[in-house]
Amino acid sequence: MTRMPSIVREVALLVGRLTIGAIFIVHGWTKLFSTGMDATVSMFTAVGVPLPELAAWFAAFAELLGGLALVLGVALPLAAILVSVVTLGALIFVHAKNGFFVQTGGFEFVLALTAATLALGFNGGSYALSQVIGRNK
Repeated sequence: MTRMPSIVREVALLVGRLTIGAIFIVHGWTKLFSTGMDATVSMFTAVGVPLPELAAWFAAFAELLGGLALVLGVALPLAAILVSVVTLGALIFVHAKNGFFVQTGGFEFVLALTAATLALGFNGGSYALSQVIGRNK
């Protein structure tokens, strides 16, 4: 068997991690610095998220740091679990009542992000920083 399928797989995993990680970095950054935490807490309160202040801070940092971990390829399973808690919360508290399709505010995008995050978090590929560091021991 040639190396090409392995290289293609590794590049695909890297592109996936970079893309999904960037999405979460932007969402976390927006909560923390753009929209602001007061607005995030207000929105969490309005949609009925329990402990909205704590949940808002958790979501912001999980998205920002989890996205960064995906991009770098470090602590991938932990990052995937933490970010998936946030996306599942968004699915339950914000999107589920709107049905499936994203056009109506539904949960399809959040569901896709959750699946992609878990797949990449538990199979991040050889071009993950944790793999590179592990190979140099």
